[in-house]
Amino acid sequence: MNSLSVRVARWSARHPWRAIVGWLVFVALCLGAGSAVGTNSAKTADYRVGEAGRAEALAAEAHLERRAAEQVLISSRSGGALDRGAAREAAEELGDRMRALPEVAGVAAPSLSGDRRILMVEVTLKGEERDAKDKVDALVAQTSAVQKKHPALLLEETGSPSISKGVDQQRSDDLALSEAITFPVTLVTLLIVFGSVTMAGIPLLLALSSIAAAVGLSMVVSHVSPDAGVGTNVILMIGLAVGVDYTLFYLKREREERARSGGRLSSEALVELAAATSGRAVVVSGLAVVASTATLYLASDVIFSSLATGTIVVVLVAVASSLTALPALLVKLGQRAERRARRRPARRVRDRSGDSRVWSALLRPAARHPLATLCVSVLALLALVTPLAGLKITEMSRDTHSRDIPAMRVYDRLNEAFPEQRVTHQVVVRAGASRSAEVGAALREAAGRAEADPLFTGASRIRTSSDDRTHTLELKVPYLGNSDQAHDSLDRLRDGILPATVGRIAGAEYGVSGDVARYADYPAHQNGKLPLVLGALLLVTFAMTVYAFRSVVLGLLGVALNLLSAAAALGLLVLVFQGTWAEGLLDFASTGSIGSRVPLFLFVILFGLSMDYQVFVVSRIREAALAGVPTRQAVLDGIRSSASVVTSAAVVMTTVFASFVFLHIIEMKQIGFVLAAAVLIDAFVVRVMVLPAAMLLLGEASWWPSRPGPRATATAEKRPSSRPAVDVR
Repeated sequence: MNSLSVRVARWSARHPWRAIVGWLVFVALCLGAGSAVGTNSAKTADYRVGEAGRAEALAAEAHLERRAAEQVLISSRSGGALDRGAAREAAEELGDRMRALPEVAGVAAPSLSGDRRILMVEVTLKGEERDAKDKVDALVAQTSAVQKKHPALLLEETGSPSISKGVDQQRSDDLALSEAITFPVTLVTLLIVFGSVTMAGIPLLLALSSIAAAVGLSMVVSHVSPDAGVGTNVILMIGLAVGVDYTLFYLKREREERARSGGRLSSEALVELAAATSGRAVVVSGLAVVASTATLYLASDVIFSSLATGTIVVVLVAVASSLTALPALLVKLGQRAERRARRRPARRVRDRSGDSRVWSALLRPAARHPLATLCVSVLALLALVTPLAGLKITEMSRDTHSRDIPAMRVYDRLNEAFPEQRVTHQVVVRAGASRSAEVGAALREAAGRAEADPLFTGASRIRTSSDDRTHTLELKVPYLGNSDQAHDSLDRLRDGILPATVGRIAGAEYGVSGDVARYADYPAHQNGKLPLVLGALLLVTFAMTVYAFRSVVLGLLGVALNLLSAAAALGLLVLVFQGTWAEGLLDFASTGSIGSRVPLFLFVILFGLSMDYQVFVVSRIREAALAGVPTRQAVLDGIRSSASVVTSAAVVMTTVFASFVFLHIIEMKQIGFVLAAAVLIDAFVVRVMVLPAAMLLLGEASWWPSRPGPRATATAEKRPSSRPAVDVR
């Protein structure tokens, strides 16, 4: 009763208005500080990994980096033959307008498609590749102006910047849809759990205030760890899930203690009891989520770092709200209920025997036949794991974006009319200035070999830096970036053409960059980091479980169960998204692969979130064991008493994650689906079937090397309690 969580809750309970006002001031300060400093977005250099990243860095140092570009397609509005005279007049006017813009670095001469139906004007932008999407509006305005003057023609614009802007807009619209689905379902779930609008509104309001504070804090933290543009997404997704869960755990325990005390304890005392039990569980599970998520920093990737930062910030804020604002709100609501009770006859307490009978029935297989239940459950989960044998991980490229984005539909027309625009490999070579001629000759030889290879097409281009130390060679490939031929051309270049040419120059550094190189190198980078991150994750999960329950056996069991549920969810993801049978059901176009970030993100986030259920359920079991209840009965009582709240929390989490399945971005769909599936598997199979069956079979060995029952009895005999005994089973 003297732990930090109890002391903080005690202060909040005794000074409720100060705590509530203090929390609101904290949220306002976080938002104010974030707005004042703004978001430090990740730069192009922050995304560089592998050989492609090293080549891009060499080119950037020599000011030979690839620039972002927009392509404007000019065709006949009727779809018939192109009036080339009118088209060239429009292209000339467009070029003049574009060159006058401060954002534009240059405008290429117009190119006519092979079927002579489309004229293309390419506009190169100045500055960072990642910042180019912020400059698109100025270019689109000029394209629209030329379109108005030439109504018989159709001018359409596409390119990486306009596609990125379209993706951002689509993501924003999708998140609004996700919120519209999540909030009502969460509120209805909480109404069913509590039967009161006021009590149902508290978890939602605290979760939303935690999200607001976390968004502000994340903007401040972005100046230490740059934001990759996914921070707000993860704060919304994780913040709503854990924010509601933590408040739900606390609220349910306070209501249990209130019902058990029969009016003999004050609201302040009830809050302290809830803080000593569920409050501690919230702190431990929150720290577990933070510790497990921090392992993502080991991936040395700006996107994973951004995901980790958003998750850590929002979880810490949610824990803080459950220890400060929540106890204060509970005291004020409790005092109001006490005043009403004095004025009116006592209301009949809602009968929960139905819930108890349901969960007794669900637990009956584990209670009566633990070995059979354990074997059947584990075999069922292993059956879900089997599709992992066919797991194919790829980096989701530009070609996987939704065609609901207008720039993507124009992009498809561009690829069809100008196949040489589909893929560009950039070879970068750095050597001493004295070897410039030798490097140039080697690159010309490489270009000649590529010209004779059917995987390459079009004219090549060689550029040299002002100091003659760095050279670049651009080679075109007439295949889409996610095609096998495009990847084969990269392998041909890296493994054959370059070693036989520039590779013969002693001391020369060289590499290949470009979109295909990035898509190939990123999964390879993640696969290289995967053992380190997973190893750290398993160690952290084990250590946190041992710390929470003083049991090595439970630590090992927790790691095994988390691995099993995560692998089963990932297997289910492969079954659904790598095939085509569920495309119509979930509204997606299968890429035949899983996004490279999904598996690692699943394991890390699920391991953290699983600790919510693990800590809450096993804490109830341990409480009963500490009170002298035999382990078998403690397991059954603990799971029965926590079943309804775990179910409610799982429904809320599943709703939050499943709402992301409605997003257009395929990788976000996969993340939402796999997390929703993982939570359902963890809550309804692992915690209801596997965990109780395993603990019943282990018996007293579950607590090794500690012995909670005898130790609690001995302590009670030696030192009388300083406060009235309260049954916390």
